[in-house]
Amino acid sequence: MENITITKNQLFKVIKMNEQSEEKPKEGKNETSSFSEMIATLLHSQTQVHIFHLQTTSYAEHKALQGYYEGIDGLADGLVESYQGKNDLIKNYKTFKMADYKSKEQLITYFKGLNDSIEKNRKSVKESYLQNQIDTVQELIFSTLYKLRFLK
Repeated sequence: MENITITKNQLFKVIKMNEQSEEKPKEGKNETSSFSEMIATLLHSQTQVHIFHLQTTSYAEHKALQGYYEGIDGLADGLVESYQGKNDLIKNYKTFKMADYKSKEQLITYFKGLNDSIEKNRKSVKESYLQNQIDTVQELIFSTLYKLRFLK
């Protein structure tokens, strides 16, 4: 194997070119992967909340959770279809583990975390019609939180 010698300036130019070529695809990929992560989280939430619904012994929690898992299906579906109508199909959905029901506090923490995840990832889309659909998802989350926190 032959040794090749390069100057510091040559090395820095190569590093800079590599960084620039990596940055552009990552920006687009990050936006798509952030939206994809948000959708995967919403799709997972439907099944996860359904499991909580089936395991709780509280009637108020049971009904609040039912309202969420029945409502999120159409909202997530509409959001994905609107996004994919303008962009490409979403591929490589992330998966999450399921959890068993433990307490009302767990449910409240779950829904607050779900909202935080949406807030973090909603910046991946700029279109107002998609933002409006995301707003509607958040309305459902906060309506569910209200029912969990205050209805007996």
